[in-house]
Amino acid sequence: MAAREGSDEAYVVGLCDRILGEIALTQHRFDWLLGDAGAGGRRVRLPVDAYWPGHRLVVEYRELQHDRPMPHFDKPGRLTVSGVHRGEQRALYDARRDEQVPAHGLRLVVVRPADLDADGRGRLRRSEEADLKALRRLLASETDEDRATDTPSRARPDNSRPVG
Repeated sequence: MAAREGSDEAYVVGLCDRILGEIALTQHRFDWLLGDAGAGGRRVRLPVDAYWPGHRLVVEYRELQHDRPMPHFDKPGRLTVSGVHRGEQRALYDARRDEQVPAHGLRLVVVRPADLDADGRGRLRRSEEADLKALRRLLASETDEDRATDTPSRARPDNSRPVG
């Protein structure tokens, strides 16, 4: 896990922890967020990058491979349990998270490298002050359809609160 600790994802989650005043449950798995069935019928619980129960909030940090083809990550010559290559499966599972997280009364915020101070290859420069400002804006947003989704009615649950 040491590689993950120094990752851009861990950096983003750490900044969100500071903003929210709560430590995230990282790589959290919900019983209702499931991958496709394998040959034996088993379905794996899919992880989310970070979950803050006190805020009823999930944050997904979606690196460049989530939005564009990348052979290194996609492994086009190898099919997954979904019958597609990893890039297509990643898109299917991202869409599943986008639908299921709000359907279960949680807020989902998607953060991409372009939202923060990143280079052309999507690597974060880790400009803490600028990144904190951008994340505060994203976490407080309730209307940015591309990044945040609330419950299906688009209203916050009664026990949620804006952050900032």
